[in-house]
Amino acid sequence: MAAFRTLNDLSPAGKRILLRADLNVPVREGRITDTTRIDRVLPTVEELVEKGGRVIVLSHFDRPKGRVVAEMSLAPIAAAMAEKTRHTVRFVSDCIGPEVEEAIAAMKDGDILILENTRFHAGEEKNDPEFVASLAKSGEIYVNDAFSAAHRAHASTEGLARHLPAFAGRLMEAELNALSAALEKPDHPVGALIGGAKISTKLDLIGNVVSKVDILFIGGAMANTFLAAEGVPVGKSLQEAEMHETARAIIARAQQAGCKIILPVDAVIAREFREGAPSEICPIDAVPADAMILDAGPRTVALINEQLAGLKTLVWNGPLGAFEIKPFDAATVAVAREAARLTKEGKLKTIAGGGDTVSALRHAGVADQMSYVSTAGGAFMEWLEGKLLPGIAVLTDAAQHVVPL
Repeated sequence: MAAFRTLNDLSPAGKRILLRADLNVPVREGRITDTTRIDRVLPTVEELVEKGGRVIVLSHFDRPKGRVVAEMSLAPIAAAMAEKTRHTVRFVSDCIGPEVEEAIAAMKDGDILILENTRFHAGEEKNDPEFVASLAKSGEIYVNDAFSAAHRAHASTEGLARHLPAFAGRLMEAELNALSAALEKPDHPVGALIGGAKISTKLDLIGNVVSKVDILFIGGAMANTFLAAEGVPVGKSLQEAEMHETARAIIARAQQAGCKIILPVDAVIAREFREGAPSEICPIDAVPADAMILDAGPRTVALINEQLAGLKTLVWNGPLGAFEIKPFDAATVAVAREAARLTKEGKLKTIAGGGDTVSALRHAGVADQMSYVSTAGGAFMEWLEGKLLPGIAVLTDAAQHVVPL
């Protein structure tokens, strides 16, 4: 990761600062059900405000596809944000145009202005130069604190950084530092725990990590495909028969790279996929033809936890089983709690991310006990795949030059 500028390099007093946040929070029946993304951007907002900046917040919400959709307005999210800060917060029902210009002209040092959903304009997702110019008129400085949107080359995530002095906010800085510690400059030995349903959705990710980690734990239904590829019968378990050759190629590549792959050695099986379904534990090579593997067994948990004790860094993406349904959450919960214990004792640095991963760690009650948990979803995944994210690349470029509009 090339160098990028942070708030340490910025003097915000009296400046109009366009702050790209990710306020795309979950909403159900008009209620915000999880304020994590609001909470995580607040330290950047508070720091800029307390140093005298005039903070103008940009964000998308949902997928209005260039149209004004009332249900996708940021107004309720702006109200929620206002409740969480003691500073003055105002909302404007557009992100460009006369109303925005008037509101910005009235701002004082320490004020916060939240603009309407950038995706109400088609130019946002197209990274349209005219739309970028219209946004850029509102600010003198650009701060990106939306790592979760950094894999999109949109006007407010990539375009603005080419035309205004650009900096990483505190959340962006923390995310980049955590991910750099995970795969770019990790403390070895390094392990990666990759779970989930399908190899096909994580091919690039696995291909990238096998050359960077010492141990790769594979869990979830994905492990079934690897097992079946090696001739282990998996009964009626979810697996991808068409990916067997790919699985064998991954195993061969890992061997060449000196990466040890650990697959389940026992399993929790059932004949039905439902809450409380009758289940049993069996060796991995003794799965009945009419049964499904729905979780890793206790011997697998013990094996993983034994290996964790010898690691210094762990990257976690994906559960070990169908954790949403009891009793098939046991392996994920047990390993998560052991990783949390080692992390708390300072023996392990744990970086986790991806939607199911965050949910699983919360389910285990340890989401706040890991070294870093990313809520970035797609951006986190693309980073693990080794891809250069447009919203990050432009921050490093921006340290070198700004293109006048």
